[in-house]
Amino acid sequence: METVGIKELKNKLTYYLKLTKRGSKIIVTDRGAPVAMIQRINRIRNNTGVEERLASLAKRGLLRLPLKKGKLSPFKSIKATGKPASDIIIEERR
Repeated sequence: METVGIKELKNKLTYYLKLTKRGSKIIVTDRGAPVAMIQRINRIRNNTGVEERLASLAKRGLLRLPLKKGKLSPFKSIKATGKPASDIIIEERR
């Protein structure tokens, strides 16, 4: 595990990201006090936040993250004719 200040991290970001790819954990400090940790994305645990888990799933190819930041567009319902979908599903299960 390595420790790096914010200024040095900013100046040598590529170097520190290469270290994390090799498995190192990087502790980021602000005036000597730890403020963050950088680690490989595949080491994210299930008890982390939603964003970290989504990034981990995207890294493994299990989902694609949205290209645009912000809220999702509102859901648009459609009108369908014929039997309700619930009836069709019940029939299929029989």
